[in-house]
Amino acid sequence: MSSQVIAFIGGGNMASAVIGGLLRAGLAAAQLRVVEPHAPQRDKLLAEFGVRALAAGDASLGDAGTVVWAVKPQLFVEAAAPLRAWVGSALQLSVMAGIPSDSLVRATGSERVVRSMPNTPALIGQGIAGLYARPAVSAEERTTVERLLAPTGQTLWVEREADLDAVTALSGSGPAYFFFFVEAMMAAAVEMGLTAEQGRRLALATCAGAAALGLASDESPTTLRERVTSKGGTTHAAITSMQADAVDAAIRRAVLAAQQRAAELGREFG
Repeated sequence: MSSQVIAFIGGGNMASAVIGGLLRAGLAAAQLRVVEPHAPQRDKLLAEFGVRALAAGDASLGDAGTVVWAVKPQLFVEAAAPLRAWVGSALQLSVMAGIPSDSLVRATGSERVVRSMPNTPALIGQGIAGLYARPAVSAEERTTVERLLAPTGQTLWVEREADLDAVTALSGSGPAYFFFFVEAMMAAAVEMGLTAEQGRRLALATCAGAAALGLASDESPTTLRERVTSKGGTTHAAITSMQADAVDAAIRRAVLAAQQRAAELGREFG
């Protein structure tokens, strides 16, 4: 990938996260092509990365070995139509939610399509992206995608495209579940007499530490939870309260609702 030209269709937050990582990894700005119709965002790309973005596509996109689609899903068909003649021979990587690979094939003329479902921690290099590749994508091209997305965090391949709906429900939407939980912890902190800022710091540091412990440990989340839950203690009181309110069942229903909506969006955009 070191000598390959990479084109980005859309230069928003997710594209910027990838672009910044590629440049930090040694890719030259001259190897990037970015199409971004909004002038303020083009100015931002130039100021932050020294990358000159195009207001509209041109023949220079034909140099790209990989095209990264990073526009809003509802704008994809309109954005792709004038670019098809230039990008059809490239590997297509989508970071757009809800656009099925069949739609990408129809719009670009290429069967070499990889769909990615990233999440917002990718903006600080701490994300995880679910990946699905159509059969025409080679092992080498899979590696290219992994390297391209490495600056944003981890990657996880799935064998069925439908599994990206589950990925969307778990990790794509997951950061919002986490922040929802932190909001509730902050509200409880204020009720107990702490300030909102004290609650924010305590909640975020605790959640981040627990996640780090879970990643570092070979033990299951259940074992790690039970280890800190002494019968009759404070944690036991909290867990018992949540179990009485069926919080675990509510979380499962929420994740399944997100999966169902992801599937619906795929049908709408397909």
